[in-house]
Amino acid sequence: MDEHLLRDLTPQVLGVLVRRGADFAAAEDAVQDALAEAVRRWDGGVPDEPKAWLVTVAWRKFLDARRSASARVLREVAVHREPEPGPAEQSDDTLLLLSRCCHPALSPGSAVALTLRAVGGLTTAEIARAFLVPEATMAQRISRAKRTLAGERFERPGDVRAVLKVLYLMFDQGFVGGTDLAAEAIRLTRQLVASVPDDPEAAGLLALLLLHHARRPARTDAAGQLVPLADQDRSLWDTRMIAEGVDLLQHALAADRLGEYQAQAAIAALHDDAATADETDWPQILEWYDELDRITPGSPVVALNRAVAVGHVDGPLAGLRLVEALDPGLPRRDAVAAYLHERAGNLKEAARLYKAAAESTVVMSEHMHLLKQAARLNRG
Repeated sequence: MDEHLLRDLTPQVLGVLVRRGADFAAAEDAVQDALAEAVRRWDGGVPDEPKAWLVTVAWRKFLDARRSASARVLREVAVHREPEPGPAEQSDDTLLLLSRCCHPALSPGSAVALTLRAVGGLTTAEIARAFLVPEATMAQRISRAKRTLAGERFERPGDVRAVLKVLYLMFDQGFVGGTDLAAEAIRLTRQLVASVPDDPEAAGLLALLLLHHARRPARTDAAGQLVPLADQDRSLWDTRMIAEGVDLLQHALAADRLGEYQAQAAIAALHDDAATADETDWPQILEWYDELDRITPGSPVVALNRAVAVGHVDGPLAGLRLVEALDPGLPRRDAVAAYLHERAGNLKEAARLYKAAAESTVVMSEHMHLLKQAARLNRG
């Protein structure tokens, strides 16, 4: 039994049932039953059209369950007749299913959880561990998300931008609770790019995720402590992944429809292209931050990161002036200010700000890194 084949086909089959009008929860039950049937039936070999086989069985089980007042009983009845193989439906319903899971009516956390369950194929227990909550809590959250979407018809895919936002949020969660959400986000983004090959922002997001993920082996030391970008051993970076990300980005930019993920990917590519931190092309990075600020006006995160670039191009005091104009409660503001103060030679103020930044973060690796920076300057 090819588990990877089943995992790839599951969201496609689920998408077909949803497009045909099946209720989300009932469709998911029917697909799970069809997968169980496949495990029993495919010992002698995979059918010529495995997707068509699964769609036929899943749709039959859905209809059986809908006709009966007791769907639970009928789901336990084995299907003894082998379905006739037929032509597979050629349309890719991955985007349709992702659009449903990323519906604007859902909170970002619920959208990520439902996407991991329906499209990613993770169990409720795995998702609960990733979110660091009890399994029962996650089961309730997913059930509420399904109820929110109950009765809505999704005959056409929704806004791709909403899907991209959820996938980026999933990647940003990283490796949590024993589940590699970053790798899962990359896998799902690949599926999305395959379903919308002419969307440069989807390709831009995949490029961005790959360019960031390529640095992962160097992001922590042997003790598990955070290593900042400037201090990373760049020989540990995944050059093949970087090359793939750059190629995706170049094709996306050629479409001449610039979006925020393409701009972010361009910045990441410039960092990855530098052989050492001192060789980073900060003037070009600043130009891309200017583009990003134009695309997402008023974004405090963009403004904060742009201040760092200004600090490298025009001097740390110029960067500090931009930081001081931002909301004092903005996450990472104190850390950026500390970095720029250190570059300006204001070591006492930099140490104070590093300590303040450490006290305001809830991420333990960042907390320890910032405390170490403060201690280093205080020793000096």
